[in-house]
Amino acid sequence: MTRAAEAATAAGVTHTISRIGAVGSAAEAAAARGIALGDLVKTIVVRRASDDYVLVLVPADRTIDWGPLRKALGVNRATLPDAEEAFAATGYRRGTITPFGTTGTWPVIADADLLREREVSIGGGEPGVALHLSAAELIRGTGATVAAVTKPVAAEGPGPGGA
Repeated sequence: MTRAAEAATAAGVTHTISRIGAVGSAAEAAAARGIALGDLVKTIVVRRASDDYVLVLVPADRTIDWGPLRKALGVNRATLPDAEEAFAATGYRRGTITPFGTTGTWPVIADADLLREREVSIGGGEPGVALHLSAAELIRGTGATVAAVTKPVAAEGPGPGGA
């Protein structure tokens, strides 16, 4: 059992664990887990100030909308830390970051898109490990504040020269 799974269990979060093996992208992770891309939830570390972070739960078919996120955080500026800073803040390497079992205690913001009744999958704290749970359990178990802080990932249009 991973540190993340232990923390989820300790928080009373009902979940299952799967081991999917190494993947190279969110799309590959969703396919390996047998779920839609929007049901894969990424945990993004956002820096509000020096040594002050928040974890943002983002469906993989969406991206952070910085204006609404800054408003929800009550800050004028928010940035993404580099990989080493994110590791220092959470104890997890990029690609394995999860809100469960972090080494620092950081607030969690869950995008409002997660309020839809559905099952989701989130990183399990180690490469190729996933936790599967209801979106409601994810929000409850992390004590997340829910806010509309994402937008759909822009579809790639035709390259130079048109379609």
